[in-house]
Amino acid sequence: VCGCIILGFSIWIRVSSVQQVNGCSHTSTIMLAGANLLIAVGSIIMILGFLGCCGAAKESRCMLMLFFVALLLILILQVTGGILGAVYKSQVEAVFNITLENSVKQLQSTTGEYKEFQEEFQKLQQASQCCGLLNGPKDWGENFYKPSSNICQCGLEEQSSDLCIQYNNKYIYKKPCGEVILQQIKDSMVIIMGVAFGLAVVEILGLVFSMSLYCQIGSK
Repeated sequence: VCGCIILGFSIWIRVSSVQQVNGCSHTSTIMLAGANLLIAVGSIIMILGFLGCCGAAKESRCMLMLFFVALLLILILQVTGGILGAVYKSQVEAVFNITLENSVKQLQSTTGEYKEFQEEFQKLQQASQCCGLLNGPKDWGENFYKPSSNICQCGLEEQSSDLCIQYNNKYIYKKPCGEVILQQIKDSMVIIMGVAFGLAVVEILGLVFSMSLYCQIGSK
């Protein structure tokens, strides 16, 4: 049951995250790494849970030992992953910043090579009420000043709100999308870390109960 809950919850995180950051493929890859890991862990836990259940019902020491060893390996991998994440946090942030800088170059392109990316990113801007990635409208370069451009433009009902500022005779969103994306990543990681911590507690209980049952069966 725990494996099914984790699997369903991590799939929900992944789907909702894709919808939020589909305008920035490199960033979405970073953001969804933790969700993908939880999907894998949830699937494995579900299979192991079935194995442990059968071992307990049939009083099979072999199946209980397999359950214990596999669960222990997953717990060790989780702890290792958490330690590596803490150690390499600064490197991950540096890679994220480099990714944003490369994406800015794609936004400024006027060759049409990144037209699809630019269109998707405009949808992201409207949905998240933000503009550009790092430096607002400047990230769009010459594309922002085209006569037919409505890049970053606020809706009529939003122009008088705190979301917008006047720039180049237009009302545009003032918050850079890089801040919005980073906040989404942090929010998702908090959820993922919470689920991972709860999962670790369940795994430890599973290890204790399976070994206890293993010893009781052996003493019969």
